[in-house]
Amino acid sequence: MTVTRRAPGLRQFQQDGENLRLQSSFPKAKDKQWVADLTYVKVGSQYHYLITIMDVYSRRILGWSLCQSRTAADVIALLRRVILKRHPDPGLIFHTDRGIEFMAYTLQEELARHGLKRSYNRLGHCTDNAHMDSFYQSLKGELIRGRIFNRKQDLRSALSSYIDGFYNRSRLHSGIGYTNPIEYENRAA
Repeated sequence: MTVTRRAPGLRQFQQDGENLRLQSSFPKAKDKQWVADLTYVKVGSQYHYLITIMDVYSRRILGWSLCQSRTAADVIALLRRVILKRHPDPGLIFHTDRGIEFMAYTLQEELARHGLKRSYNRLGHCTDNAHMDSFYQSLKGELIRGRIFNRKQDLRSALSSYIDGFYNRSRLHSGIGYTNPIEYENRAA
């Protein structure tokens, strides 16, 4: 029989942060709510981490990074690239799950430096980040599952073709009127 023990104080740390998306209506323009997450993808016998940032309004993947580690530094580097590209106004909601790389103080400081509001999934509510989870389900079903990547370069090339070429430019989304993310943003402009 296996005995498990609770780690005192662990839930106290996890409870820091709130889900601001629950208090907000669905965004009516781009760059009002971004969601981010990471997933694992196998290359040879090792796992790599795909970090992505999505604009909830258009479902557009604003940036992605393939890393061999899952650190706050990796998330910050991607966030900085997306901020430089999009120039969001202060007050944008940046929503993530409660992964350690997203809860890090250094990431919170970076968000504050740009005037972005941090937002987290509620404890026990994995569906709070459903937009990112849906993207990862599509990515794995349409690109990853059934394929073997022996080199990181092969995976990076496949991800670029899928995200930058297909997903953002061609894939139709029912939630945005059966258009692709870039077309949806351009219509609104």
